[in-house]
Amino acid sequence: MLKPRIALICHRDDAFNQDLVGRWLASFAELVGIVEIEERCDVRWRRLRAEGRRVGIARLLDVLAFRVYYRLALAAGDSAWERAVIARAADTWKAPDPTTPVLRTHNPNDDTVRAFLERVAPDLAMARCKWLLRRAVYSVPRLGTFVLHPGICPQYRNAHGCFWALASDDPGNAGMTLLAIDDGIDTGPVYGYYRYPFDALRESHIRIQHRVFLENADAIRDRLLAIFAERAAPLRVADVPSRNWGQPWLSAYLRYRRKLQGNA
Repeated sequence: MLKPRIALICHRDDAFNQDLVGRWLASFAELVGIVEIEERCDVRWRRLRAEGRRVGIARLLDVLAFRVYYRLALAAGDSAWERAVIARAADTWKAPDPTTPVLRTHNPNDDTVRAFLERVAPDLAMARCKWLLRRAVYSVPRLGTFVLHPGICPQYRNAHGCFWALASDDPGNAGMTLLAIDDGIDTGPVYGYYRYPFDALRESHIRIQHRVFLENADAIRDRLLAIFAERAAPLRVADVPSRNWGQPWLSAYLRYRRKLQGNA
């Protein structure tokens, strides 16, 4: 059976996507290239400043407070869980071919990335990164570039959809969306919604984001293969409010945790 040619775009310091997702892609496709992003500190500061302009200084402090809380209270547990998951994945999916071309870059929108993708000529690309890719890059793959968005679109667009679904008392929309990239923020054609029966009291939103992929890996694989075979049409997205959410707030986290504990 003819395999799709797939390229992976991910952050170099993100083992879940670089290692586990890379193995998963190589299990059913020809992984023809990997773009590894090495972010500079100034990029992260720019994101933080942009969030401050969007929400104001008081709310930005709320964002920073959550980051400190997560690092002190949740990060160690999530990291240990992630390491165990990656180790188990090594028993299920073989490592990609060590000769797979790898391009390291500080900016996935650089012309060198476009040229690299043109050279490896993927049928489609999987973007697992925090960047908005420009059209000159995301349009190179013959069938487009896809994302596995952590949240249900269009209700929960941007990188923290699972968090905001939980914080909005909308657990049914704490899931994952397979969609194609366009010029907007998570506004492209939707090809699938994925969920699992998580335990929000015991699982962080980060763990939920990873587990929803793991619990649905086979279904997502089958959908990508259908896209490759040109047998998959975009879903009709319901006429629901579309919102671009920002960074998690500690106040919102504590509020939904208190409600969960009260209902336990």
